[in-house]
Amino acid sequence: MIEKRKILVFMGLSFLLWSICSANGLNLNSLGSRALAMGGAFVGLADDFSALHWNPAGIAQFDSFYFGFYGVDIIPSGEYKMDIPTIIGPITLVDAQTQRMNYLAGMGAFYFPLSNNLVAGVGIYVPSGLGSKWDGEDFKLLSMNKTYEWESRIGMVTIAPALALKLSEKLLLGASLNINYAQFKVKTHAGSEDLGIDIGQYEESLSGWGYGATLGILLKPNDMLSLGGTLRTSSTISFSGDISISKINILSMIPGTPLYGANIPTTSSVEREVTWPMWLAGGIALKPFKELTITADAQWTQWSKIDVFKTEYEDPIWNLLIDKERPMHWDDVLQIRVGAEYRINNFAVRGGYYWDPSPAPDKTMNVLLPNYDFNVFTAGIGYNLDGLQIDIGFEYLKGKDRDIQFEKKLTDPEYETAMPGIYKMVMIVPNISIGYRF
Repeated sequence: MIEKRKILVFMGLSFLLWSICSANGLNLNSLGSRALAMGGAFVGLADDFSALHWNPAGIAQFDSFYFGFYGVDIIPSGEYKMDIPTIIGPITLVDAQTQRMNYLAGMGAFYFPLSNNLVAGVGIYVPSGLGSKWDGEDFKLLSMNKTYEWESRIGMVTIAPALALKLSEKLLLGASLNINYAQFKVKTHAGSEDLGIDIGQYEESLSGWGYGATLGILLKPNDMLSLGGTLRTSSTISFSGDISISKINILSMIPGTPLYGANIPTTSSVEREVTWPMWLAGGIALKPFKELTITADAQWTQWSKIDVFKTEYEDPIWNLLIDKERPMHWDDVLQIRVGAEYRINNFAVRGGYYWDPSPAPDKTMNVLLPNYDFNVFTAGIGYNLDGLQIDIGFEYLKGKDRDIQFEKKLTDPEYETAMPGIYKMVMIVPNISIGYRF
């Protein structure tokens, strides 16, 4: 029988999509323009409407009705070059740049005191959303000199009702229920050059629901110091949808194979469960004097939960043809974030930095959802007047170049789904927030 791994060279790409959509390089690392401008070091402060995301205990600080809106535009710019070594020197198979895309996302939240010590709220926000789009012409040499679409688009929306309790002026607790809806789409070439045939365009469209919770604590021993901790539980998303391969039925036309004459549908329904990993963060906020606030966070994500993905295809022939498991073997990562805010009357100036390491190894790297070690620089300004707060932020993410060696692809079975080559990425993220207390 035809070896399944040779039938769909790029089938494994689809397995990456959900896991990485909140990971390094493809996440909304910060929600709220003020928090973002301070490097996302906000767990120990959590004193504006974005507290629902960072530390729900901060909600207990709101003593009046309060709503806020946040909008962000994520603009990635990537490059990819694949050279293959030959006896006469390297030959370039791909030299491509991502097409210009704008990935819009945001947050809306509303809070209302139930008593002097108890505050309720609800938020709707996008914790993850991005993707990449390439010109299929640049990848023709990888798809038997035919042009296919190469694109991924990912999104997740969380609905989060929350409660926060002020046990005392020094101790605040909070929690939210996270109702997560996620979807993603991917398009790429299905393969397979190894068989000397073209089985066409691969497309995947999945969506699913999952549930989790966020727990937070805030300690305020005095007016100068605030300490916070947040635990966001893991959330298992049950995905379902369809996968199509435009020319997969050509496999039934190969004489002498077990599939000869079989009825192979070009579309199959699919189910897949993926666990969104746990997030644990601790932060500190220091106010050496009234106008200045300095923050620092350590934020840990249990990406080792992304180990092996399992997929079930409704069509029995698809279950025979396509591997149901894909090894990932990701690593846990720790982000370090720092930020500062300086207020002058009604105005504020902010800046920050954080280090965002990639959880994914070289052996899973590909052009649809690449991962990088990011150095991230943030800045922003704010204006407050009579309960109205307007904040503008900007984030610049510089990815460390990644070089996946072609020899690894040829000699190491663990690199079977990797796309060798040189990867580069820069992202800019302008954003704005508007909040009002009344």
